[in-house]
Amino acid sequence: MNLFDNKNLKWRRFVGDDSFDYPIDYEAALLSISDDGHVDLLYRWAPNSYCHFHRHTAETTSIVLAGELHVIDVDAETGEELSHKIRLAGDYAHKEPGDVHMERGGPEGALVLFKLRAIDNSLAESLAQDGTVIEESRFDDMLARRRAKHG
Repeated sequence: MNLFDNKNLKWRRFVGDDSFDYPIDYEAALLSISDDGHVDLLYRWAPNSYCHFHRHTAETTSIVLAGELHVIDVDAETGEELSHKIRLAGDYAHKEPGDVHMERGGPEGALVLFKLRAIDNSLAESLAQDGTVIEESRFDDMLARRRAKHG
């Protein structure tokens, strides 16, 4: 599968509203999902735009394929910025569950492959700026949507 030029990918776009004080504009495409809890996703960020503030609740591996991805680690309790890393094309990262951060595309945006392994059915939690959970991404919901579409 060509991840750079594939008209068959089904992109789901996410944009922020006035309740966020940073520009949210990113898309996700599900590449594969299996009964054992493994999920492969492709994400792309618009230039200088963020995804939602979130906590990974699944084991997560990622590879930046194009552009640059800014990762801002945040203390969930205080909101304090702990670090700001710029990941370039070719950069690999592996994180255990519990990682709290913001991500944004660089001046040209970003394209990133994520491989997740769900633990206790949870993949990630979207967070409000005060660290409270506003939405949870769950493995069984994603698997059910995929099965409903593909039988």
